[in-house]
Amino acid sequence: MAAPFLQQIDWERPWLSLLRPSAQPILAAPDWRAALNDAAHAAGLCNQRGLPIRFVPQADLPAGVAYEEFIGATGGVPTRDNLHDFFNALVWLTFPTIKKQLNALQAAEITSRAARVITEDKPGGARGKLRDAATIFDENAALLVCSDPQWVDALRAHRWQETLLEQRPAFGNSVEIFLFGHALMEKLVAPYKAITAHTWVVPADAGFFSLSRPQQCAWIDDTITRQLQDGLRTGDFTPLPVLGVPGWCAGQDADFYADRQVFRPPRRAA
Repeated sequence: MAAPFLQQIDWERPWLSLLRPSAQPILAAPDWRAALNDAAHAAGLCNQRGLPIRFVPQADLPAGVAYEEFIGATGGVPTRDNLHDFFNALVWLTFPTIKKQLNALQAAEITSRAARVITEDKPGGARGKLRDAATIFDENAALLVCSDPQWVDALRAHRWQETLLEQRPAFGNSVEIFLFGHALMEKLVAPYKAITAHTWVVPADAGFFSLSRPQQCAWIDDTITRQLQDGLRTGDFTPLPVLGVPGWCAGQDADFYADRQVFRPPRRAA
């Protein structure tokens, strides 16, 4: 039987469909962390230094060492007995090269800022914009794969009814949403309407939507990894209340999307 904290998860939720193949053998194992490590070993997961990824107890993280720095230096991913870290591990199994690239960006930024502190004799408490953006991606990103730039422009303009209601036949044909952020997944264990993702846009051609799910995952993993090689900024994201994704919540009629407390109009320019 799965650990008690894992029994809260409703695996029939549509946003978890991508994780189900990785999760099923873990949930059936008597020791979920050992099963995660078996899966990581079988998949050949490694960090940017080529060190094998291992899901280790939180106590292995030394005091004063940043989480991202520890992963980059050792390959160990501190993993507590909770939903947050369980979902994080499943994302490692599903999108390993994106996770590796994010960690590489974060670890390099930590090293760079530490070096500046030494050479410039300046306080080093600030995280930096790149590390903040990487953390937002890691924790709360939804991946928007779309072959229609005009649809993306309409979403960025907060034309919610147009993109999510009137054009809902586009989903599965020219638009797909895949969750990446593990904190976002944790929130959705007890879903509420206002949960909002930081959406990362991935342009694709029409052929993407005829691929199998494993092929789509592999394409996304490779494509976003290449996108992230140029770095990222907090301004690269666009908000999306995720229960507005067609089919992800009951009652998605015009009134549902007219809720301005959730589906907010765009900010007016000053």
